[in-house]
Amino acid sequence: MSEVLTPIIAQLGIGGIGGFFVGYLIKKALKFVLIIGAFAFVASYFAYETAIEVNYAQLLARAQEFVTPAWGFLSPLLSKIPFSGSLILGVIIGFMMS
Repeated sequence: MSEVLTPIIAQLGIGGIGGFFVGYLIKKALKFVLIIGAFAFVASYFAYETAIEVNYAQLLARAQEFVTPAWGFLSPLLSKIPFSGSLILGVIIGFMMS
């Protein structure tokens, strides 16, 4: 019985602790993300007013460079439900605690 419970408890513990730290970092990095979002909003407004020209094909290609590695990180997590669940719970708790 302990042969089955030990790996599950280890996954839950590691996932929960890791998730807590990830949630904490997400909350702390939120200000930086808001600044980048404000910059994107201003750039979008200037593009709408034709003050600047945006190459949307290249912008999409650059965005895919970031999305593809992120999906490569998330897909293995989804295959490990106990670890993923505790990681997500830890992220939520870490986000709320900071």
